[in-house]
Amino acid sequence: MSKEGEYPYILRIIHDIMKKLIAIFLTLTLMLSLVACGSSQNQTIKIAVAAPMTGDNAEYGIGFANAAKLMASQWNEKGGVKIGNKTYKVEIVEFDDKSDSDEAQLISEKIVSDPNIWGVIGHFASGICMVAAPTYNESKYVNISPSASHADYSKIGEYIFRNNTVIVVETKTAAEIAVKDLGASKIGILSIDTEWGQSAGNAMEENVKAIGGEVVLRQEVSTEAVDFATEVANFKAAGAEVIMVAGMYGTLAPFAVACKNSNYDVNLVGCSNAYTENLISIAGAAAEGIYAPVSFFAGNPDPKVQEYVKAYTEKYGSAPSALTTQAYDSVGILLEAMQKAGKLDREAIKNAIYQIQYDGMSGFTTFDSQGDAQKVFTKIVVKDGKFVVAEF
Repeated sequence: MSKEGEYPYILRIIHDIMKKLIAIFLTLTLMLSLVACGSSQNQTIKIAVAAPMTGDNAEYGIGFANAAKLMASQWNEKGGVKIGNKTYKVEIVEFDDKSDSDEAQLISEKIVSDPNIWGVIGHFASGICMVAAPTYNESKYVNISPSASHADYSKIGEYIFRNNTVIVVETKTAAEIAVKDLGASKIGILSIDTEWGQSAGNAMEENVKAIGGEVVLRQEVSTEAVDFATEVANFKAAGAEVIMVAGMYGTLAPFAVACKNSNYDVNLVGCSNAYTENLISIAGAAAEGIYAPVSFFAGNPDPKVQEYVKAYTEKYGSAPSALTTQAYDSVGILLEAMQKAGKLDREAIKNAIYQIQYDGMSGFTTFDSQGDAQKVFTKIVVKDGKFVVAEF
């Protein structure tokens, strides 16, 4: 073969070699891409936030999600959560239960079908929490509610925790405000017709009587109620000097307006869920003088608290509430428990929560054998259009 004839042959060999090299290169690139994707997935842990993101109680659910994302971002900025010899980024996954029992049941089943979710923060209302909790407990998914206060919630199982106090404890402080601090002897109680409202109303009655007060009238209303003229007239006739309200701001705010419009000069005492800017924005001037017991107050001068309040406010446009802050701490408690457990094991994480001593924004928190957090309350009041520490 002449030299001229050799060139096409050599070119074919070079072409074949190049094709093989390109094929090898593409294969390696694909393998590295798959490894990278797998590594990314394996180095991220998910935490679910399940709460009402839409509907009447959306402010609470959105607050939970915002607080959870803030806590997760702060851990991620510091490098993530170290579990054993691996470090993981934290991802918050939101679920909207719409404050609906059927929706909460579906969401709980969806959450436990995802093995990459390692804990659940939520739900909001006690009744909704108690619908979803059995699914989490049976599947060994740690569930921390920042707001459930029904006495039976944490009894559902060993994986069920509340970073909140039972309603009996919270309403004890509320009763002290009504009877001891405000000096009233005749107390009225307005409660919403939900399981939580009924249990909270019962706890209010018990606590008022225990410290020498008299419950002169108790009335129950729908969560949809907006006209309280009849209830106000009944409390007036009964001679109630203070009215304790077992309801969300959607009930307390219009009830306060109804009292003001009827020229009924009466003090109102709510629960910790009254501590929300929506109460003031809806009730306006009628919000003046509404009292509530809270585990966290944004006006606390502690530099650590003020740093948190500043970070939250700059990110979301308003100061965090007590329940929002309990959601923030709930994520921190879960992440710290994961580090203490030293491995991604559901039972080990659960056990670590029972042993935890967490110095959070909503106070120093420990859990008893039932999974209930121990809290200390601050008494606050609306004065000059804003919440302040109550002085008696």
